[in-house]
Amino acid sequence: MSLPAIDQALLPASVRNAPPAKQDAYRAALGFEQLLVQQLSTSLTDSAQDALGGQDNPYGSLLPSALTTGVMDAGGLGLAAQLAPSLEGQTQ
Repeated sequence: MSLPAIDQALLPASVRNAPPAKQDAYRAALGFEQLLVQQLSTSLTDSAQDALGGQDNPYGSLLPSALTTGVMDAGGLGLAAQLAPSLEGQTQ
């Protein structure tokens, strides 16, 4: 599984105008947030299918990607902004 490229528009102005180390740290944190949201939405979909008696929904596999895209396009969960400072200087 691979994540899509991070849209520069998702980066806050304070990050876009920051030094490269801060930008790299935020991108790494945002990538982690995307991965976390993807895993949570996959788990949610699996749980919902189990609750429905394991019925195979042909559109069920589309839900995790759609949910992840929607959450991240709406600004994410805010986790990246909290993680980025602790990653600064550790990204390459």
